[in-house]
Amino acid sequence: MTPNRLRLIVSCPDQVGIVAAVSGFLAEQGGSITEASQHCDPVTGQFFMRYEIDAASLPFGSAELRAQFTPIAERFAMQWQVHDASRPRRVVPLVSRMEHCLGDILARWRSGELVMDIPCIISNHEDMRDLVEWHGITFHHVPVDPQNKAKAFARLNELLDAHQAEVVVLARYMQILPPDLCQAYAGRVINIHHSFLPSFVGAKPYQRAFDRGVKLIGATCHYVTDQLDEGPIIEQDVIRVRHDHSVDDLVRLGRDVERTVLSRGLRYHLEDRVLIHANKTVVFA
Repeated sequence: MTPNRLRLIVSCPDQVGIVAAVSGFLAEQGGSITEASQHCDPVTGQFFMRYEIDAASLPFGSAELRAQFTPIAERFAMQWQVHDASRPRRVVPLVSRMEHCLGDILARWRSGELVMDIPCIISNHEDMRDLVEWHGITFHHVPVDPQNKAKAFARLNELLDAHQAEVVVLARYMQILPPDLCQAYAGRVINIHHSFLPSFVGAKPYQRAFDRGVKLIGATCHYVTDQLDEGPIIEQDVIRVRHDHSVDDLVRLGRDVERTVLSRGLRYHLEDRVLIHANKTVVFA
């Protein structure tokens, strides 16, 4: 079980006194800061902060913390949130036929490495049903008719609403989400793309990497927007390949990178370590 902590997440224009004001406010309340991260972007002049606070050290709960912190937030024109670290987010993975990313997420969830609730898993194929139900999770099959995708995505949206999804993970879900769904869950849909973006956007990146003769292949975990594979990047990694590797070798090696990059990116999001600014991210990993 995650210790009883609160997370204060802040983004605002940089100016003198932000850290002093926030830290001083918490100190006045007897609040113990257990982890502190901050960054100023020298190009945009935007300041970012993430504090973890021992909830037991405060004389009040998260609601009163929000109320008392509001004057400071208004003074510095902050965009800010307070999250209860002990409350698991409701995460709904979407998957098609490949199980490597989903399997890794489920293993880390069962071990407690990924602290979250999984109310259901949704797929456009039946292949993952046995794996999902073996884990005791509800499985929804929502087939996608290429001639009428709107019907499937309407059903998908109904299921996300019914299960009160807070985060959606595309664990090799081989469908492009419609713009309205991307916008409804902006900053909460996480995808794994099987290339080192911005290289090889779209379909068949391993084949195109092979054709180009690259020496490194990679994977990219990013937020989904209505622009294909253009959303803010959360995490990336690469692995070296040789001239004698086949396309199948690239796929095999790439899957190892995909699963770890997606799980890391998801964990950073669940721990409120990712702050989005424009089309970039600050990641307090």
